Amino acid sequence: MKRVSIITVNFNHSYVTDELLNSIRDKNSYTNIEIIVVDNGSKEDPVPQWKVKYPEVIFIRSATNLGFAGGNNLGLSVATGDYLFFVNNDTEFTDGLVETLVNTLNSHPSIGVISPKLLYYDQPTMLQYAGYTPMNYLTARNSCIGQFEIDKGQYDQLVGPTGFAHGAAMMVTKAAIEKAGPMAENFFLYYEELDWADRIRHNGFEVWMNMKATIFHKESVSVGKKSALKEYYMNRNRILFIRRNAPLLKAIFFYIYFLLVVTPRNIISYIKEKNYPFIKQLFRAIWWNLSNGINSSHLGYKP
Repeated sequence: MKRVSIITVNFNHSYVTDELLNSIRDKNSYTNIEIIVVDNGSKEDPVPQWKVKYPEVIFIRSATNLGFAGGNNLGLSVATGDYLFFVNNDTEFTDGLVETLVNTLNSHPSIGVISPKLLYYDQPTMLQYAGYTPMNYLTARNSCIGQFEIDKGQYDQLVGPTGFAHGAAMMVTKAAIEKAGPMAENFFLYYEELDWADRIRHNGFEVWMNMKATIFHKESVSVGKKSALKEYYMNRNRILFIRRNAPLLKAIFFYIYFLLVVTPRNIISYIKEKNYPFIKQLFRAIWWNLSNGINSSHLGYKP
């Protein structure tokens, strides 16, 4: 039986992580697991209380916020599993989730990363993810298949390759990580799972989804549905993703498109919505890419 390391990262929402851990206790029946929780520099250290409530879990405390990739990589550094199941702390497990993904990986050694079906927790009949379309590197756009549709089982037979895994729940093989390396930490937040999927694919592995497995997602608990932080990283990392992954001619087209179409469109939207501070974050995102290399270390977010 393959060993599975379940890795999640907490930042200032320990009660949400409690709900995830409780769902693993209640719903998971796969026995060969280890659970690793990384507290990513929360204002208050929840680890001492967690150790009492969840003695079966491995807890790691980082004094600073390492970002999504950095926090997960810290968990990865102590993991012993053959498969690494990276899940957002704002998810909740369902029956058979781990077994279904493990069985698919066991049957198809070509897979490097696989995601289950995602449903919105607060609207449990609504789909969030049933796979991704391939990336259009001219515009840095792709589509999430099934999102906002009512789940009537229309995608339940889909088991196979997809454009990208979903960062909220992705099981990655140790073999793929050994070749592709861990997630790039300079993304800090957003796009790192897309970059990782491309890197895993370029190293000879396939990216799959399995809609016979399901996880619930509460989405954007740590960052909020719309914030200056989110706007900064979404713009910054959209550009960084293209710099790291797109062919040269497509990348050049994207830069022109971003400056002449995306930038003025976003500014108009910010003004209409009276989100004036977002304008500054947009230009900061562009400047970061002009002044940093594709592997530059991340120095943290400043409002």
